[in-house]
Amino acid sequence: MKIIPVIDLMGGQVVHARRGERSRYRPLVSKLCRSSQPEVVVSALQNLHPFHTLYIADLDAIHATGDNLKTILRINQLFTDLQIWLDNGIRSAADLNRCLDLGFAHPVIGSETLQEVEVLQTLKDTLSDHQSILSLDYLGEHFLGPIQLQTVSDLWPRKVILMTLSRVGSHRGPALAQLRKLRQLSPRTDLYAAGGIRDANDLTRVSELGVSGVLVASGLHDGRLTPTLLAAY
Repeated sequence: MKIIPVIDLMGGQVVHARRGERSRYRPLVSKLCRSSQPEVVVSALQNLHPFHTLYIADLDAIHATGDNLKTILRINQLFTDLQIWLDNGIRSAADLNRCLDLGFAHPVIGSETLQEVEVLQTLKDTLSDHQSILSLDYLGEHFLGPIQLQTVSDLWPRKVILMTLSRVGSHRGPALAQLRKLRQLSPRTDLYAAGGIRDANDLTRVSELGVSGVLVASGLHDGRLTPTLLAAY
């Protein structure tokens, strides 16, 4: 099972995501470093464990209030061994093409911003199964995005993230029932869990569901996910 660290960018800083309440996000406070500057945070994460993939959420782009493109380009230049999964608020085929034009990012299609379901077909036509990623976004029990994406797995690419925003930074644990439901709906999907992962017990429970990987942030920065534990994965 793959463990993928997450950084949430807002106004050029890494912020601490909590329960999807983005107006209340504040600059990251971490046991790993004393800065919320993105390059410092990524370096601290790599010192903790040699991660191969980094998930970046550009919250300004997701909210259409700007972007953190210069910061993202700098991260890519400084950490050339990191594969970057980028959620930058793709809404249309034009947005997808702009993300692809960066040349390094694996675009994450977040259901909360997706306006054209046809973008998913463009994604399939343009990229291989292992490059394309869909994030199914939930706030509480409410699905964010075109409703058919919840159940029509034929629309999905190979990699799908269950993003439970209300559990992010909440220490509530992962959404096991939802993960189980998605696994039953599409057994061949490479399923990733995001939101609520706290410790070794949570990693064990999601692994037992056949999840391909987890996206984590709080558990890394508060010290619960230790180098020894990470090395086991």
